[in-house]
Amino acid sequence: MHDLNSKRDRRLFLKAGALMAASAATATRVSAQQQSFDEKLSVGIIGVNGRGSAIAKTVLSTDRAVITHVCDVDQNVAQRARKLIGEKQSTTPESIGDIRKLLDNKNLDAVFVATPNHWHAPAAIMACAAGKHVYVEKPCSHNPAEGEWTIEAARSNERVVQTGTQRRSWSALMDGARKLQDGAIGEILYARCWYNNRRSNIGNGTVTQPPATLDWDLWQGPAPRRDYRDNLVHYKWHWHWHWGNGELGNNGVHGLDLARWGTGLTYPKRVTASGGKYRHKDSQQTPDTMIVCFDYPNGKTITWEGLSWSPHGSDDSRFGVSFHGTEGTMVMRSTGYSLFDMQDKEKETVNGKADDRAHIDNFFDCIRSGERPNADIQIGHDSALLCHLGNIAYRVQSELEIDPENGHIIGNEDANAYWQREYEPGWEPLGVE
Repeated sequence: MHDLNSKRDRRLFLKAGALMAASAATATRVSAQQQSFDEKLSVGIIGVNGRGSAIAKTVLSTDRAVITHVCDVDQNVAQRARKLIGEKQSTTPESIGDIRKLLDNKNLDAVFVATPNHWHAPAAIMACAAGKHVYVEKPCSHNPAEGEWTIEAARSNERVVQTGTQRRSWSALMDGARKLQDGAIGEILYARCWYNNRRSNIGNGTVTQPPATLDWDLWQGPAPRRDYRDNLVHYKWHWHWHWGNGELGNNGVHGLDLARWGTGLTYPKRVTASGGKYRHKDSQQTPDTMIVCFDYPNGKTITWEGLSWSPHGSDDSRFGVSFHGTEGTMVMRSTGYSLFDMQDKEKETVNGKADDRAHIDNFFDCIRSGERPNADIQIGHDSALLCHLGNIAYRVQSELEIDPENGHIIGNEDANAYWQREYEPGWEPLGVE
């Protein structure tokens, strides 16, 4: 039996005993090798509100897995998900509130992590150490250090880790990225990303007791404890640095991931950020208006503009990326792309669809084959890192010099203080006491 309040149970990040992790990973690898390709995988979903429920529906549509478990710290959310899933497959999944108990199940092949951001990397790393393959939602980490630790956990435990930047598996965008890489618009010198929305005032929140159905302590998990406020759960935590990464980490990661994919760029040499919180007088801490500039070696630049309170976006789209090359332009909007020549004449438009099933199918395929998925954890980290660097530049209000070999901040003590976070005692990652 677990003592859930005990500091002994610290299987967060790489705290799992090396022998236990190696044994679990080996056992799962052998099981996967012996498993028929026609046999369905056994999967659990961690965090089943909103995005987690959407993932559950998509997993069921593949008919390649059985959702045997749901894990959520809110009993109402868990029971709603159990009902939804039970109506669509032959069995109703078991509900477990504590991720540590879930990961003890030796028959579980993989987990989907759709928790708040501050749990993404911790849950993924714990799952890898327990021998599970992982699909982790974007951004794959709450801070840069966690992304690097997640890569280490995936590689050392030989686990497949797919990140939730699902456009990497949408066929029309895959076609567009191939064309860019093949020189369809010449040498790409600049990529511009944008995201527009019309988000409402979140209020200032009142300190109160959490709902009886919510385990607030476990919801916070690795994050240092804060009082419960009535304007945080289940979505508006995004706009508080303690748990979220603002709009840049929420939706900006999708655009920046496309920009990196099309340009082939990874780590910048300089990052600057400007903007602020202009629209509402509420407790939101993250900016609602933001422009971030990533300058790369060899004279190339990526920018991201986020406007969370005004819905009108560039190129008649609330979301998109435009690639500007020496021989033309490509604009990726939501699910497709358009090509333009140097006279700005449209040459080709390809329409696609939002196909999250393809991304999950790719994850399942790689579990079977052992290959790296379309949005492997290294790819997910490299894209999330841009979001973290942009947020850090904004928070310290200074230009960041970056090592283009590894993405690390050079010579800025204030900025480097945000490279990793503080953790709740008893939940510290390896090396943090």
